[in-house]
Amino acid sequence: MKVAVAGCCHGALDKMYETLELLQRRHNVWPDLLLCCGDFQAVRNEADLRCMAVPAKYRHMQTFYRYYSGEKKAPVLTVFIGGNHEASNHLQELPYGGWVAPNIYYLGYAGVVRFRGVRIGGISGIFKSHDYRKGHFECPPYNQQTIRSAYHVRNIEVFKLKQLKRPIDIFMSHDWPRSIYHYGNKKQLLKMKSFFRQEVESNTLGSPAASELLQHLKPTYWFSAHLHVKFAAFMQHETNSKEELPKATKFLALDKCLPHRDFLQIIDIEHDPSAGDSLEYDAEWIAVLKATNSLVNVTQSAWNMPEKNGLHAKWDYSATEEAIKEVLEELNHNLKIPCNFTLTAACYDPSKPQKHVEPVHTINPQTTEFCAQFGLTDINDRIQQAKEEGSVRGEYEEEEEEEEMDSTGSAEEPSEYNTDNSGISSINPDEIMLDEEGGDEDLSTCSVDPSPDHPPDFSASFSDIRIMPDSMAVSSDDAMDSTNEELEKSGVSKQVEEKSLNDRPLKRIGGSENGNSGIKKIKRRNQAIYAAEDEDKTE
Repeated sequence: MKVAVAGCCHGALDKMYETLELLQRRHNVWPDLLLCCGDFQAVRNEADLRCMAVPAKYRHMQTFYRYYSGEKKAPVLTVFIGGNHEASNHLQELPYGGWVAPNIYYLGYAGVVRFRGVRIGGISGIFKSHDYRKGHFECPPYNQQTIRSAYHVRNIEVFKLKQLKRPIDIFMSHDWPRSIYHYGNKKQLLKMKSFFRQEVESNTLGSPAASELLQHLKPTYWFSAHLHVKFAAFMQHETNSKEELPKATKFLALDKCLPHRDFLQIIDIEHDPSAGDSLEYDAEWIAVLKATNSLVNVTQSAWNMPEKNGLHAKWDYSATEEAIKEVLEELNHNLKIPCNFTLTAACYDPSKPQKHVEPVHTINPQTTEFCAQFGLTDINDRIQQAKEEGSVRGEYEEEEEEEEMDSTGSAEEPSEYNTDNSGISSINPDEIMLDEEGGDEDLSTCSVDPSPDHPPDFSASFSDIRIMPDSMAVSSDDAMDSTNEELEKSGVSKQVEEKSLNDRPLKRIGGSENGNSGIKKIKRRNQAIYAAEDEDKTE
């Protein structure tokens, strides 16, 4: 089947679907599924805009609300994960995933689903070490801290995904797995985005949590966005035994959705011809959710996940075959995800703007139904209870942080990760830096046009691909030189340029960084994404 993959669409659904129609007209290709790697921006109304971590002047309604209201319907099944520029209050209603509009499905904080036999997983948000070990405690109305921490990845989601044993076909993350740049055309990446060099050379660019998942899950495909540059890589995994078959992951990062820009990729994926056309639950994932339900945490307290280190009575929460069988029996072997989308907020009305409406904490009926069906904790209901009991304030204390404690009450055990993924930013540490020199060039320019005779795929042979150790050690630039041409040919169909739209391309706004870091003039990521026509600084 044909799968379209998009990077950050920033709420421009009309633009994204029109590009698919353009693809069909030009190449007679229509995807069976569309995947979006975050910054989807499912904004329903003005209150949702207030829950996006962007400067107020860049909060634009875009076009999602038309699909939420039913005015329009997505022409292709769309599955997405969350990024770091989202209506967090809306996505928070669906921690286990659910429909945000007819035919548009959100995977939740982390999730796995099936479509035509293809197993698709994903994790929402971006990695920040200072929030990684906390629970999902945030709820609207957010303050200046929680509006950002709400989209930060938590260790419990990574832990759940690491319980999976069965193969994953496709996995999505918003930020890149740390070290993935060592498996592709690193020199070309740094040529396009020279300000990445410091983090690439120190091996701190990207998410260490995603890197850990990449090594554990070893999916066939891994798609990301966030850095607004197209980049392909090929990672061959180490085998644990002579009997284990070698596995490799084809990584692709997508550019942002802009007029006159290549931002969609079409890939041919092997599927089960006997499978139906409905999105389905994944039985192993449901079994893992049931097994890990007791680990749910809705407080700011730091909490290390169970490990085989003598401190935890149980550390293996993977699903047994019996547990998976029980899930199938509960569902009568009907894994189809019900089309139970429900409006939970007023939809934006251009004729009746409501600029001062405040966001509220909502419990979504989809989540209530899902939790009741599988005996899971409704995280939002738990947060509501905790608020009523006065144990959760939904904001950070202004006093010094207490020493972090793990689940045993010991302060001896360190956090899984002690580094951040955006250390060069002193203005807004939640944002990735972008340069001021343009640099939205395609790093996979040698792809071919999709056609029935030449279906796009990643099946090109890769010469001189090195098997890296699990530590994903930093490699030299020279080691990847011989793979550059092959990597550029590895991906898929030629990108479709969207030329039928009237939107003006966004301006690039320069900025400077204070301090003695030695970094030349750079531009913050939110300026690149939400640049307006004026040259004012955002903050």
